[in-house]
Amino acid sequence: MPSITIIGAGPGGYVAAFEAARRGARVTLVEKASVGGTCLNTGCIPTKTLKSSAEALETANRLKEFGITSGEATSFQADMSAVVARKDRVRKVLCGGLEKTCASLNIRIVRGVAELTADRTVLVRTEEGTEEIKNDNIIISTGSSTLDLPSLPVDHTHIINSDDALNLDHVPERMVIVGGGVIGCELAFIYRAFGAEVTIVEGLDRLLPIPSVDEDMSRLLQREAKKHRIKCELAKTVKSATVENGKVTCVIGASPFVEGADGPDFTLEADMVLVAVGRVPNSGGLKLEEAGVETDGRGWIKADQGMRTSVDGVYAIGDALGPARVMLAHVASAEGLCAVANCFGENRTLDYSVIPAGIFTSPEIGTVGLSESEAIAKGHDVRTEVFQFRELGKAQAMGELPGMFKLICEQGSGKVLGCHIAGAHATDLIAEAALAINKGLTATDLAHTIHAHPTLAEGLYEASERWLQGS
Repeated sequence: MPSITIIGAGPGGYVAAFEAARRGARVTLVEKASVGGTCLNTGCIPTKTLKSSAEALETANRLKEFGITSGEATSFQADMSAVVARKDRVRKVLCGGLEKTCASLNIRIVRGVAELTADRTVLVRTEEGTEEIKNDNIIISTGSSTLDLPSLPVDHTHIINSDDALNLDHVPERMVIVGGGVIGCELAFIYRAFGAEVTIVEGLDRLLPIPSVDEDMSRLLQREAKKHRIKCELAKTVKSATVENGKVTCVIGASPFVEGADGPDFTLEADMVLVAVGRVPNSGGLKLEEAGVETDGRGWIKADQGMRTSVDGVYAIGDALGPARVMLAHVASAEGLCAVANCFGENRTLDYSVIPAGIFTSPEIGTVGLSESEAIAKGHDVRTEVFQFRELGKAQAMGELPGMFKLICEQGSGKVLGCHIAGAHATDLIAEAALAINKGLTATDLAHTIHAHPTLAEGLYEASERWLQGS
């Protein structure tokens, strides 16, 4: 029976632990904080729980559109103490479920801070002292943390990070969000729904400036941000922020990251500035260099497609691998399964070409495969087709009109290379397209699959039909 120690109990770590235990390994799971990692405690789940509260508030304020009235004047607003309490309840329920699964699989959880030694031993500093754990294999799943900018020192009160944004006891009147990526955009729509005046400052020239996100999705989201009265300062950066008398004065200037960006500096005053500009590895205390584990210049661990590091028997998964891979919870889980298989003597690798992603803005965005620009850059001869959400009967019935389905297919064969959906439940709808790309299906295959009516999923069928009609 092999012994495997997994450092970090996030989505990669706990999935790897469950799989290894089910295969018969003796598993030790080392975690310095709460089981569930960033995703469960300060990322995916808390953010989506707050988003659910924001959506409930938006729906309440639209009740007249659905023919719902009250005999008395009603006013709905966010009670942040109740919103945060609900978020904490959800987190605790899920965290408790993970710990129960660990117990049922005889996975030993050690609470403490881990470091590696050159002989593949894990030293864990616990409250009781230092524990030495010998292993046949080690899987590093230590994740990442919020990136702080020297020009915007986080004080957790007036200048905050995304972790802080999940625990606010009030809605700031004015909020500046530095970074128009996934986290910044999600929180922008959440806090706008709660009642804050929100301005996004993004150093590149579009929201969601990520190669895998199609530019049409960015343009649509910017239009919706404007409808929600979210201000967007693109190709701009925050040069400095000064806190005085409980207010933050930001100096905004042209971005050095966009060629030709210009314009004079100006100031924005806010009650709170949220910094959401990236992540850094949680690998500082592991003593990786002393253990012989190779990293890049920023501390991200280097590993092959089988998750093997430069040290035999030591694997790395999840955010610890950095942006060279895909920093998503479900990818970390897949990497964990891959690493465990290889611990048991298999020679498994992970295919990163078909990874769906969900962005929980308003509307949601789901993506999988190549964006149009990526497909062209890779030399594909492509043709795209778009179908608007508002053309769906179900969308009209729901009152959810903004959005589109964009299909990117190979000219001639019709093979699906990418799909991008913006609209209600887009993060759920993208699964069909992921399966289609994974199995090498074509627009014909999608169009010849009967879709239930009336559903939002018909949008993918309609986009496929239109693609065929243009052939």
